[in-house]
Amino acid sequence: MSGLKREVGLFAAICTAVGIVVSSSALVSLGQGFGLGGPAFVVAMVLALLLNLFVAFSFAELTAMMPLAGGLNHYTLPAMGRTMGIFAVLVGYFAVSVLSNAAESSIAGLVIADIFLPGSNFNPTLGAFLLMLILTLINIRGIKSFAISQVLFASIMIASMVILSLIGLLGLGSGEPLPTRLTFDMAAGGGVLSMLGIGFWLFVGMEFVCPLAEEVKNPQKFIPMAMIGALGIIFVSDILFGFMALKYIGMDALSASAYPHVDTAMAVLGRTGQIWIGIISMVATASTLNTFVAAIPRMLYGMAKEGQFPRAFAKLNRWGSPYVGVLFVFVITVILLATGIAGVSAIMTLIMSGCIGWMIAYIIAHVNVMILRKKYPNVERSFKVPGGNVLPVIGIIGLIYMIATIWPEPVMRNQIYLYAGISIVIFAAWSVYWVKCVMKKPLFETIPMDVLLKEVSESLESDKKAAAGKDSLPV
Repeated sequence: MSGLKREVGLFAAICTAVGIVVSSSALVSLGQGFGLGGPAFVVAMVLALLLNLFVAFSFAELTAMMPLAGGLNHYTLPAMGRTMGIFAVLVGYFAVSVLSNAAESSIAGLVIADIFLPGSNFNPTLGAFLLMLILTLINIRGIKSFAISQVLFASIMIASMVILSLIGLLGLGSGEPLPTRLTFDMAAGGGVLSMLGIGFWLFVGMEFVCPLAEEVKNPQKFIPMAMIGALGIIFVSDILFGFMALKYIGMDALSASAYPHVDTAMAVLGRTGQIWIGIISMVATASTLNTFVAAIPRMLYGMAKEGQFPRAFAKLNRWGSPYVGVLFVFVITVILLATGIAGVSAIMTLIMSGCIGWMIAYIIAHVNVMILRKKYPNVERSFKVPGGNVLPVIGIIGLIYMIATIWPEPVMRNQIYLYAGISIVIFAAWSVYWVKCVMKKPLFETIPMDVLLKEVSESLESDKKAAAGKDSLPV
């Protein structure tokens, strides 16, 4: 029986999906993408949106079958077995969390130092630590605390981006637009396909709502709606902000800027715009990290319940939070911050290294869909990927292409591959060790679907009893 509580509604689920995607690094990538490609970058965005939509479809079908907190691990168990399930979560999500948390929190520290406290000698690492501490305390208090904070973060972020963009596009700010007109050049920035990786980063992560499946009300319906709705919201807000940036900042200046979103806001509203975009950046970072701190412990919780991770991670505190996992994510992030590995020069390398793990996880999800359709064609699916196996296959091809072209510059690309390769080897070795030596199970033995579906039915039955208990209370 699940100890988690269903307290997340549709709007909070959408905010979770939006919040993990729109990060400070995504705002930088958005500005640089429009700087490289100009209006033609929209084509790369549309292609990246479609690839992420295919990912959302696959996760929606998997969640519709098994709405469990383990997320990708549980989806992989009946398809490819325990070893691949552990590997998928660790390399695709835990590695991303470890690498991106440190990088994103470092950006928050830099925003505080450079925008809000310029010339004060404020230590950015201290700011990053304080933000992670606050988010950890929020998540220790359980899913309701997370949901309230996530709705606040995501709403402020998206509303601010849209309003700021409209002020710039309608010429209501204090800045002067550029006199030149832009042309639509498909060869700009090295061509649309060369910018696909940048476009992909603008949408990646919406499936982080899936590990909340045991805490989302009506998960088979709300989780697919949340993922698809989030992609639409992000696409519209990014398009508005991108064209606003092109109206006030030249393409060369955008592509060369370390903080193109900050330069754009200043061009529209001066110092007021700088402060406003600073707030947006802080909220975007908080929203992304908040989702990481909520989702990763729930994946580890689901694995621990299956014996695939230390049992301590299956413990819940009095607020129903998997607190061991929450504290674990906090400690790992603080260690990276303290060692300086997540310094300014390494931020994009860390993020792109994590992105490779993310893409590997997406490939595994697509493969799971195809395997489970063949092995269990009669299992009820309230959502199915349209077009049979066509979209998963296209998604896999696109993901492999993006891994191969993760970064145009060779030296940086090799650093990304090195970091990603190290994490892949470590987590693959851990997965084999845990299944073979700790669980003492065959490496690729799968778990029958009916065993997992029993967990689903027990969780749903527990929810019905809880609801009946509430209904019977005197008003």
